[in-house]
Parts: sequence; C-alpha cells; structure tokens
Amino acid sequence: MNGTRTGSRIPLELPVRIRWESPAGERHVLDAVTRNISGNGMLIDASIRLREGTSFTFTVSLPSDVTRVPVELDGSARVVRQNGANSSGGVGAIIDDYQIRGARMSV
Repeated sequence: MNGTRTGSRIPLELPVRIRWESPAGERHVLDAVTRNISGNGMLIDASIRLREGTSFTFTVSLPSDVTRVPVELDGSARVVRQNGANSSGGVGAIIDDYQIRGARMSV
C-alpha cells in the first residue's frame, strides 16, 4: 500500500498512546493527540519522527460525551508518512487492525 488516503478523515483531537520498538529493540511509549482519524488511518500530532513503515500499537481514548460511556480504541498501525521537516511534524498512519473496548476505570 502506498499511503494514499482511501477514507474520509474526521478532524478529532483525541488522546492517543503509541508504542513501538526501535530497530535496536528499544521499546518506546509516547502520549500524543490525534489531528484526524478515519476507519483506516489517522494523523497524530507527535513530538517525534518515525520512519515510514514503522509498526506501532495505539490506544485512543474516546470521550464519554461522544460515546456515552468511556471507550478505548486499541489497534496496530504503520507509518506511511511524516509531515513537516522537523521533529514536531504529524505522523500519518494506516490502521491495520483495531478493536473497541470499555475503558479501564480508576477508582
């Protein structure tokens, strides 16, 4: 797949946690915000640069005012583009797989 958009993106700023492993095997976690999201992709406002093709897992927290109950979108994705010339560009990703589940509630 060449990273061409095939779905309508909805501008949504939602908290997202991404997790990936570097080529050297180091595990990384970053809390960021989505800029937009669709059924097959998302653009993440990230303070890092990830190489095209980097696979990662993600958790997007969907607010209860939208879903009526707290819900999380968990899945796997891969980087198809990096916006901007510096480290604060957006990361464009194709969603390969996802599931929706109730959010963990802290007491």
